[in-house]
Amino acid sequence: MKIKKGDKVKILTGKDKGKIGKVLQVFQSANRASIEGLNLLVKHMRPRKQGEKGQRIEFPAPINLSNVILVCSKCDKPTRVAYKYLEVTKNNVKRKKKVRVCKKCKQVMD
Repeated sequence: MKIKKGDKVKILTGKDKGKIGKVLQVFQSANRASIEGLNLLVKHMRPRKQGEKGQRIEFPAPINLSNVILVCSKCDKPTRVAYKYLEVTKNNVKRKKKVRVCKKCKQVMD
């Protein structure tokens, strides 16, 4: 998955086009992500008990990942993601670790 929880992303389409926010949650099976403060929907809650008031709850609805682009943490530009394998030595054992790389500045994002 190219986008993970905590990433900074820019919305490409819809009512919040051009806005930047932080990913709160990623739904891999549905190919969607929930972004902090963006794509807000209002849910009306009825009162449950006598004397309690009804409420309007705003929450960020999940948006399709095809409508979102990752913003590089190093160069602060929207970018596509490439992958690269880095050699990591841990306890005298060499392993390859898969990391995300910015296509514009070629810096590791993980």
